[in-house]
Amino acid sequence: MLAPLAWADPPPPQSPPARQAPVPAIGRAWPVGSRPVVLRGWQPPATVYGPGHRGVDLAAPPGARVHAVAAGRVTFAGRVAGRGVVSVELAGTDLRTTYEPVRPSVRKGDRVGAGGVVGAVEPTGSHCATTTCVHWGLRRGETYLDPLTLLPPWLLHPGPSRLLPVLGVPARPRAAVPVPGPAVLSRAHPAEPSSPPRP
Repeated sequence: MLAPLAWADPPPPQSPPARQAPVPAIGRAWPVGSRPVVLRGWQPPATVYGPGHRGVDLAAPPGARVHAVAAGRVTFAGRVAGRGVVSVELAGTDLRTTYEPVRPSVRKGDRVGAGGVVGAVEPTGSHCATTTCVHWGLRRGETYLDPLTLLPPWLLHPGPSRLLPVLGVPARPRAAVPVPGPAVLSRAHPAEPSSPPRP
């Protein structure tokens, strides 16, 4: 005989979905150039297999150097679906960045520093219709994240240039400025004759 349903244990309460850890702003360089044009931004898909844009497209001419945005270790350097791809696991994090289409200049296992060159932009294989570009991606596990969050504000939105003092350089001595002395004054105001006045 089956036990009544009323006696069944209630289902355990569902825990809220785990919050994603924030992305640390550890980037020290743009992947290409010093302030490239963002042709298409990150558009997270609503579902795992839904439409979206899982990265950022940066305008870049063919042959331009591609840099690691932060220090890390190369986990992949090769071709995927006809495109050159480089993937870098960022040091001290659970994040990895990807760059494509790139002709790799590094190999799997290589260590790269922030701003280190990982390859060059390939002239073909870009999914940017009118120009060549680099698709820059960021992942934590299987979750795609916005790669622009890696960049600190000073790199993402640089302010106006400011001149800073130069430290540690000895100051040049200034040229001596003549100070009016008795000789100068005597030319300006001649002294009275030393001979006694005539009667």
